[in-house]
Amino acid sequence: MSAAAWPEIPLAGWAETRDTLHLWTQIVGKVRLVQTPWINHSWHATLYVTPRGLTTSLVPHGDRLFGMEFDFLEHRLSITTVEGDRRAIPLVPKSVATFYREVLSALKELGLPVEIHTHPSEIAGGIPFPEDETHRSYDAEYAQRFWRALATSHRVLQNFRSTFLGKASPVHFFWGSFDLALTLFSGRPAAPSDHKMPHMPKWVSVEASTQEQAAFGFWPGNVGGPVARLSGHPDGRTHG
Repeated sequence: MSAAAWPEIPLAGWAETRDTLHLWTQIVGKVRLVQTPWINHSWHATLYVTPRGLTTSLVPHGDRLFGMEFDFLEHRLSITTVEGDRRAIPLVPKSVATFYREVLSALKELGLPVEIHTHPSEIAGGIPFPEDETHRSYDAEYAQRFWRALATSHRVLQNFRSTFLGKASPVHFFWGSFDLALTLFSGRPAAPSDHKMPHMPKWVSVEASTQEQAAFGFWPGNVGGPVARLSGHPDGRTHG
């Protein structure tokens, strides 16, 4: 594949953007989380890769439906209702606190008020969204490179999944761990994990690990592991 399909995203070049974008996706993901009926393994909370970025897909709100999409071509968060009403929030350098206020305000203007848990999930020492003036970087070029890497990884994982006939997850983006994932299941039970993540109820990880599984995905790296990778864990562990 071309260099455009696998763009370089060295952590040193976009670490601050990555950290800010991680938190922005958590805000949007938590909106879907609180509004959508539970699906096993937290599959109701994830985001999905689109030709423009990442989307919540349809989200219910009473009798209404809406969706939210990070557009990394025009660099905006679009919120659209099935009635055709729309709000757009520019993706530019701004604090997490500002982005949080803009998202909740836009939803309220659309008649879709939502309350979310404001502490970041799976991030040690995270700052509550309304108070976070620290993370405020957005490099449009690197955000777009990240999305292109997600899109190509999605293609690889979809192709890999295509011949498997058993239970399998969608190829979806977990905003808690900030990775694209695909999970295949053997149909056999497994001993639940005792792994605990910051600001994530333990029962969530227990419920996600009660079945034997092989997990694969793309992860852009962090300070603890700075190299992006497309990888898998075919031994029953959960990805991430």
